[in-house]
Amino acid sequence: MEKKFYLMMYRAYHAQRNYLRPHISKIGLGTGQPKILSYLAQRGPCGQREIADYFEIDPATVCRMIDLMQKNGMISIQPGESDRRSDVVTLTEKGQSAEKEWQRCCSEEEKTMLAGFSPEEKKQFADFLVRSYRNLRSAGSKEDGS
Repeated sequence: MEKKFYLMMYRAYHAQRNYLRPHISKIGLGTGQPKILSYLAQRGPCGQREIADYFEIDPATVCRMIDLMQKNGMISIQPGESDRRSDVVTLTEKGQSAEKEWQRCCSEEEKTMLAGFSPEEKKQFADFLVRSYRNLRSAGSKEDGS
């Protein structure tokens, strides 16, 4: 059977999600929320629109995730100047603890996923993923007329 990259990527993506899914619920997070915690831990306080733009997801989706995360005590929100999407989102102490646990789970997942890869292969793999992403983003921008 001929190997098709899109199928291999799809399978790898779902294998990763299936590996990490049990950890998400143990930490007390919902689908999509770990990436927001990681982004806030890395970038610091920011607006909802910035989060939506970075992850290339609908701002309304981010707004719903943020609402749930606030109710669960993971983040705090300071009102923005114009609308809810300009609110400033910050990790709480509980959110910081959850993010540290999430990073521990992701480190275990990476170790499992990259078992048997040399340091050079790991670097190449990361480079390939970045280049693939950029190629797709560039092609998408051309199709959108951007």
